[in-house]
Amino acid sequence: MLTSTTNDIHGHRIVRHIGVVRGVTVRSRNLVSDAIGGVQSMIGGRVGAYVKLAEAGRQEAFELLLEHARAAGGNAVLAIRYESNEIMPGVTEVLAYGTAVVVEGA
Repeated sequence: MLTSTTNDIHGHRIVRHIGVVRGVTVRSRNLVSDAIGGVQSMIGGRVGAYVKLAEAGRQEAFELLLEHARAAGGNAVLAIRYESNEIMPGVTEVLAYGTAVVVEGA
């Protein structure tokens, strides 16, 4: 599956637009990550425990996006974007979305 944050992929021609596809996950913190993150935030700098949680949520949303694109018949996803929203304290929704297309080329 080809992916891009741009509206095209160099060397490939779009032969069919399928439409918007998305991957959504909802993640929550846990006591261990909160304890580690709390200590790291008091020290200052990068809060690795929360970075790891954020990356896991984005990766899961991205994988679900690709599954949705494949199921719709696409072989590429263009204009990929991420959004996140806090649903309640400690619970975050992560959304990955883009346009599924069929491409030919290199």
